[in-house]
Amino acid sequence: MNICEIKHNLDLINSVDWEMTPEEAIALHLEWGPLRSQAYYNSRDNDNETVYFVINTWKKPPILTLVRRRGFDSEELGNFRLPQNLENEFMKGIGQYKGVYAVEGNVRDWLKRELDV
Repeated sequence: MNICEIKHNLDLINSVDWEMTPEEAIALHLEWGPLRSQAYYNSRDNDNETVYFVINTWKKPPILTLVRRRGFDSEELGNFRLPQNLENEFMKGIGQYKGVYAVEGNVRDWLKRELDV
């Protein structure tokens, strides 16, 4: 999907967990780990679905990805480039390190504007 298709898919937009981090998604779906609170999720099973954005910096350029995770399965729903100014700001903010990062701050603000959220 491209960003325009995501923007017009209200069911998908409404299912995005803007607070989800890659670490929490792994703890929720693949491990018994600490979460926001034990009441946030009541079980780890294949019916539990999480939709969230991440930024992957393992390759250049960094890629913004919309992920759907259900149980042990993960699906990339869309991959996007950040605007150059946000890409530069983000990479500087993480010290140019490689990894998979949560969408926060100016990147999240930009993304929400793009998606009319």
